[in-house]
Amino acid sequence: MSLQGPIFVVADSPVPELLSSLTGAGAFPIIETTHTELAARLAEIEPAAIVLAEPPAADLDPVMGMPNDWAGDRPYVPILATTDGTSPERLGLLICADDRPGRLTARLRAALRVRTLHATVLRRLALIEEAGRTPAMPGGDPLEDATVLVAGRGGSYPALVVAVGERAGLVGALSLDAAGHLLRSRDIDGLVIGDGFNRRIVMGFVDELAADPRFRDLPIVVTDGVAGGIDPEKLPNLIYVAGEPKTAIDHLMPLLRLRAFTGRLRRMMASLDAKGSLDPDTGLHSSDAFLRDLARTMSDAEKYGTALSLARFSLASLTDWRASHDAARIVARLVRGVDFGCRDDDGTILVAFTETDQRAAHVVARRIASVLKHTTLLAGHDRRQLDPTVTIAAFKSHDTPRTLLARVSCPPGAVATG
Repeated sequence: MSLQGPIFVVADSPVPELLSSLTGAGAFPIIETTHTELAARLAEIEPAAIVLAEPPAADLDPVMGMPNDWAGDRPYVPILATTDGTSPERLGLLICADDRPGRLTARLRAALRVRTLHATVLRRLALIEEAGRTPAMPGGDPLEDATVLVAGRGGSYPALVVAVGERAGLVGALSLDAAGHLLRSRDIDGLVIGDGFNRRIVMGFVDELAADPRFRDLPIVVTDGVAGGIDPEKLPNLIYVAGEPKTAIDHLMPLLRLRAFTGRLRRMMASLDAKGSLDPDTGLHSSDAFLRDLARTMSDAEKYGTALSLARFSLASLTDWRASHDAARIVARLVRGVDFGCRDDDGTILVAFTETDQRAAHVVARRIASVLKHTTLLAGHDRRQLDPTVTIAAFKSHDTPRTLLARVSCPPGAVATG
């Protein structure tokens, strides 16, 4: 992917190595400016990206608040800020001053992929608005959705867990094998690898992630001073940070926010592809779409004599918004292509298993419940597993959507009465 500009490079002194790296990567046009001139240039030209090639001055803070609004209707503008360790995270995606320009270029390319995705979603939303159908775009700070996996078993692990847990959702792992399983079984927006592991094993684990395109843009922080020759194009958001846990998390947070925002955009694209029938918050059907599909599936089951089963997954704490939505997103990844589900207003999750009798539905539901049990935790200081309760009912010839839903609802949820 070429680096389509205009790209602002902000520096008060010459940065020939950075400019050469950007030019070699196909960046065009590049607009050089100083910190004091930046505000005036922003008023003249809307950039595709901003690179602060030197640690920014304190009086630049208000200017950096201008380009982005995460709930806005303009394409995301990435801001990459070279830091000496004191720059506030809100200034942008932080790049250590001693990082090679190739790392900055790779991270810029990754951020511009998000800008392209955002622009595509906005264009499609505009077309749908003209037709009078507009699915709701998730709003608010994307960090509210973000989940960080912290792997470690050394002395810094408790401090890392606290530093992450204060600012984002948290999942812990005491081994890299467990971390790999969690990365592949649920939506993880960031990874922190703490101390306590053999360095050779850590680098082998990072190499495996670099070889898997699913993790290409995953923010990864390695805190134990492990150095390696990972190609920055394969893992552009890999960060080596030695020092206090807070320093590592300060570098992670802007990348984490961007990754969570990307997840929102992808779910929104899936919702648009499904003509609004999918909920962009969870990836499951919306309540109305679920009811329509359930009624249609019941009609087909009665007409052709096929089986149909309905399952309701109730979590230990239905009032915990974060746990309920995490569980819904996990279920969206686990259900078969022929099945469909939704998150009810009371926090429970409904799944319809098409062409599946009650015995087979029990087997599939148990597998889903097992994954939920081992990958979903209560938020806050109570980190107990959410052991789901599953209720299953088989479709009978005299059933209506209301009666079938009532048999798995106690009491019936909002979907059942819809």
